[in-house]
Amino acid sequence: MAEAHAKHHPYHLVDPSPWPLLGSISAFVLALGAISAMHGASWWFVAPGFIGILYTMLVWWRDVIKEAHEGFHNQVVALGLRYGMILFIASEVMFFVAWFWAFFDASLTADSAVQVTKAEFTGGHWPPQGIEVFDPWHLPLLNTLILLTSGTTVTWAHHALLHDDRKGLIWGLVCTVLLGLTFSFVQAYEYAHAPFSFGGNIFGATFFMATGFHGFHVIVGTIFLTVCLIRAVRGDFTSKQHFGFEAAAWYWHFVDVVWLFLFFCIYIWGGWGAPIHGG
Repeated sequence: MAEAHAKHHPYHLVDPSPWPLLGSISAFVLALGAISAMHGASWWFVAPGFIGILYTMLVWWRDVIKEAHEGFHNQVVALGLRYGMILFIASEVMFFVAWFWAFFDASLTADSAVQVTKAEFTGGHWPPQGIEVFDPWHLPLLNTLILLTSGTTVTWAHHALLHDDRKGLIWGLVCTVLLGLTFSFVQAYEYAHAPFSFGGNIFGATFFMATGFHGFHVIVGTIFLTVCLIRAVRGDFTSKQHFGFEAAAWYWHFVDVVWLFLFFCIYIWGGWGAPIHGG
């Protein structure tokens, strides 16, 4: 009888969990709250759904960590987790392709005689008439150096973990989190002093959508790495089992690479020939 119920596969079948249902309900409540707020209701309507999603994330990931410590994440399961993270990052790549597409579509056809409406929005050239752009060799370059440095510190942390250097792991993560926070503060300062707005011009709309969503991903990545730092201090990671940290490092390198494309395409090429703000 026992043999009939024996496990004959390497996969981990999780116990019944309420978290997918709670997450779905919270997402629905969040959407309703956001729609209500956009139609004039208080933004406090967003709070219940947002809190529900945060709670779902906390307890669901807690259960995943518990499963890992109980030995359920064997090689086959770990490979599935890696494939899942790779596919997630691939979907994020396509997400950013949409914003780059919008920017290039507006800029490369700014003087198109066929697309008269677009020419009216741009004044027949790119950047549009009357737009002052950021100096790419000022704050954007600083943020580029910050993110590139953070890529080296998270790699330092990863190598320290592989060599069972817990002190190096912790300090590498501390430096990466601080650099991520610094990037966000510099970008917030840049936005506060932007010479153009989100609305009213296609340059501002495409600029803020592309760089703003990247900034959001930096914040998410910083939170991701902060959780990894807390877990590193607790001693959760070992040189043999640390996919949570590895996934965070992959995500952070993805954020780095996207920024390099943004810096070159939007700040340097996209603003070429336009008057520099404050210059």
